[in-house]
Amino acid sequence: RRVLSPLVERSIFGATSHKTPPHSPPMQVKVQFSGGLELLFGGQKEILASVPTPAGSAELTVRDVIAHIKDQHVNERPEMFLQGETVRPGILVLVNDADWELCGGLDYCVEPNDCLTFISTLHGG
Repeated sequence: RRVLSPLVERSIFGATSHKTPPHSPPMQVKVQFSGGLELLFGGQKEILASVPTPAGSAELTVRDVIAHIKDQHVNERPEMFLQGETVRPGILVLVNDADWELCGGLDYCVEPNDCLTFISTLHGG
């Protein structure tokens, strides 16, 4: 049997599998909405989101969860929830009942069974 050099093997077969980090299974994250945001999510005040870990990463961040719920769960008017890759000004975000800014904001590494709460402070009048 002939053995190929690592360089030749990569050029033929792509990156070798032993160097690719294993893909983690999706993480279950409880997500809650209030202050009117639930209307953007089909009236649901709470969802259990099964969020996949990004390819090549061993960690899931709040940024990843926000992108997932925008793509998979927002039923209408995503611009009322997001501005760029983060939530719109006027939406409070809590991680396990603590202000997300105290936890690291978008870069907080989500743990299994964490609860993210989104509360709109913007109301008509």
